[in-house]
Amino acid sequence: MSIKNNINLLQQELSGKKCKLIAVSKNQPIEKIMEAYHEGHRVFGENKARELEKKWNELPKDIEWHMIGHMQTNKVKYIAPFVSLIHSVDSQKLLEEINKQGNKANRVIPCLLQIHIAREDSKFGLKYDELLTLLETVNDYPFVKVTGLMGMATLTDDASIIREEFARLKQYFDELKSKKFSKNIEIKELSMGMSADYPIAVDLGSTMVRIGTSIFGERTTKG
Repeated sequence: MSIKNNINLLQQELSGKKCKLIAVSKNQPIEKIMEAYHEGHRVFGENKARELEKKWNELPKDIEWHMIGHMQTNKVKYIAPFVSLIHSVDSQKLLEEINKQGNKANRVIPCLLQIHIAREDSKFGLKYDELLTLLETVNDYPFVKVTGLMGMATLTDDASIIREEFARLKQYFDELKSKKFSKNIEIKELSMGMSADYPIAVDLGSTMVRIGTSIFGERTTKG
């Protein structure tokens, strides 16, 4: 299957679902990203700040870039001037740095808070009580806007485990949507679902899916 066909099939699948398709272009060459671009796709996600910065410099400026990988505080400065959304905020230290770099870039940076829902300890993310504590401090960071949650399910073939984890994340999302927060918190985005599990995520109310392999095939370069 070609990138063109893959993009078109996914867009048809998500049509009417109020779910944004983020094409994960990590380790993919410029040529493949441009194939998707020429099909009208404008939303791409990267896992590494320096690779994201490099692609932003080289590619058309109407692309909406999302940072979806684990974020190190010392790398925020590379993407702060242009990134559309950081999906992976998992600590107060990182939130502070994003605010600092947003101030320097003179822009408010939209962020999602990453929740740990998987059975694997290796995955990053906040516990729900840590999330609530962090939300109480967001008002102190005027150059940050928290717009929702992100989570990654366990890497497993057992769909019931994935469904339970995504359902829990959706429950957290719904609980937060019903609360009143400071003006720089607006809970509206739920980023969950990747190539292997996005149909379950969409079924449970995801507003953003992060899909790489099902668009580009296996990664072709190291990075």
